[in-house]
Amino acid sequence: MTTTVQTNDGKVTICLEGRLDTATSAKTSAKINTLLETLGPQLAESGLTCDLSGLIYLSSSGLRILLSLAKRYKKFSVVNVQPQVYEVLQTTGFTKIMTVERAMRQMSIEGCRLIGIGGVGKVYRLDGDTIIKVFREGTTMDEVRREITLAKEAFVLGMPTPISFDVVKVAPSSECPTECYGLVYELLKAKTLSTYLRQHPDRLDDCARKYANLFLELHSIEVPEGGAVPSAIDYELHQIEHIRRYFPERNIDMMRTIINSIPKANRLLHLDLQTKNAMVQGDELMLIDMGEVSYGHPMLDLGHAHSSMVNLIGDYEKIIGLPQELARQMWNRAMEYYFAGLSPQTIAERKAQYEAVSCVRNFSWLALSDSFPEELIRECQALFDQRVTQRFDHLMEVCKTFRRWTL
Repeated sequence: MTTTVQTNDGKVTICLEGRLDTATSAKTSAKINTLLETLGPQLAESGLTCDLSGLIYLSSSGLRILLSLAKRYKKFSVVNVQPQVYEVLQTTGFTKIMTVERAMRQMSIEGCRLIGIGGVGKVYRLDGDTIIKVFREGTTMDEVRREITLAKEAFVLGMPTPISFDVVKVAPSSECPTECYGLVYELLKAKTLSTYLRQHPDRLDDCARKYANLFLELHSIEVPEGGAVPSAIDYELHQIEHIRRYFPERNIDMMRTIINSIPKANRLLHLDLQTKNAMVQGDELMLIDMGEVSYGHPMLDLGHAHSSMVNLIGDYEKIIGLPQELARQMWNRAMEYYFAGLSPQTIAERKAQYEAVSCVRNFSWLALSDSFPEELIRECQALFDQRVTQRFDHLMEVCKTFRRWTL
């Protein structure tokens, strides 16, 4: 039995390897106590984690050690638990009285087909039935859990989305040079809407209608107060703060002014509903990439999507998966369906409104990762003057009309 301690950014982890049984528990308990005494007050703040990735057997005497630690530290968790040990913890009820996390299985995406690229990761086809979202290097487990939580909340509220059935670690490969987190989804024979439209450009009208209906379906859902779904306006303001290092204060103030002009609302939003995040499954569309799900006014959702589908900065076909002209035709047709029944004057006003929001998303999306290429950041900086500064008086006039978009 081997017992070691690791500290990282103030967090303390006890690693247990081998068999924690009657023969080894007394010596293991004594060593743990000695190690913890040397750390002292540090544990009161950070709590304690037990890493059981190397533990192959756990007896009742070993369970008593874990129970003692759980009583001793309010912030206590057991992670990387192997299946045979997890079964013991589950059977004895320990999973109900402390945080217990299974060990994540290792997966490889070597040779898998890339089907989508987003700000926080890439999506690959594992096989005919499953896909995997691989997060960018540096993504934390807390960020992965946040996406899982948002996906479940959105599913319960009525958003058509698959729920991830497994969190995994993706092994280094030519596609992914470092180990990263991944989420596995079951999508039976589904294609992205981009792939479907590229293969069937003659069905543009049908794709646009379904795409518009997907927006309408989301925007008809009211998000109750007090849930896990965050405010879209708060989220957008946080993104703007994150890119302060790329833009002067004057530019940051311009973006904040536009976002602060948006009326408050409680509608369900995806905030990255471009055609690579919509999967065609049978006769319906399913949404993936749920990391930005929030509530707010629909103009935020349409503004974000317009930023990607029409005014994307970067490699358009690589990110969206469509020739730009075909994608823009699809977007324009979809907006005709979305605003069907409104007067031409109202439609023109609402398009100007979501396009004003799009001018912010063109740049705030840089907050999605700290590893975008320097040349892309410079391109965004160069385009800010053209898209925002030179048009700011016009954008302010549009902002004055925001409150006329009633729900």
